Amino acid sequence: MADSLVIIPTYNEKENIEEIIRYVFEISPGFDILVVDDNSPDQTAAIVENLQKEFPGRLHLLKRQKKEGLGKAYLAGFDWALKREYDYIFEMDADFSHPPKNLIPMREILKNNEADVVIGSRYLKGRIGVANWDLKRILLSYFASLYVRVITGIPVRDTTAGFVGYRREVLEKIGLDKIEFVGYAFQIEMKFKAWKKGFRIKEIPIVFVDRQKGKSKMQGSIISEAATGVLKMKWKSLSGKL
Repeated sequence: MADSLVIIPTYNEKENIEEIIRYVFEISPGFDILVVDDNSPDQTAAIVENLQKEFPGRLHLLKRQKKEGLGKAYLAGFDWALKREYDYIFEMDADFSHPPKNLIPMREILKNNEADVVIGSRYLKGRIGVANWDLKRILLSYFASLYVRVITGIPVRDTTAGFVGYRREVLEKIGLDKIEFVGYAFQIEMKFKAWKKGFRIKEIPIVFVDRQKGKSKMQGSIISEAATGVLKMKWKSLSGKL
């Protein structure tokens, strides 16, 4: 078993899943993969099951009964990981929007004890590291992160980022059973609670590339949850109920 686990949540990712799995395994033998599939109608899970024969002990599959949101999928993956002996646990999308090559420097930061949480960030030092986005989406994403920083005070530039690595002890102590949100707010809540617990967070620059295959899972309700969730988290923090 490797010391690092990459968790990839999936729902209808048959166009991407085999390619992303092979890519991660090619860059380093130090990563295992856990695919958390929310009962994809397109048979994503079946593709993973077939690949497990080629990568025994390295490729794992957690099949869930229904689609409940990104946060629920990751929480199930975290629970699975903590029952095993992984030291470094990563979140990554299946659609190549998160460059797998960046897993290497992100893991090195955690291994060298430079941080407890490492984030692949789109917004560092005045740069906007995205590709194939229209102006509306860039502005929405950038100002969403700015909104979170202003409301919460968290010293993170890309608060909604989904390319994140954790040292094991962060997930053990953050209170995963009390995580409330399932969409973008889930990513914000994880970072906010890690920061409030005193864990060190470091960002590294990445270029986020919009998906080329498959359909986006973005919905208006996810954005709404993030906007209201930030205010709720801040209130709980101020009232000592976080």
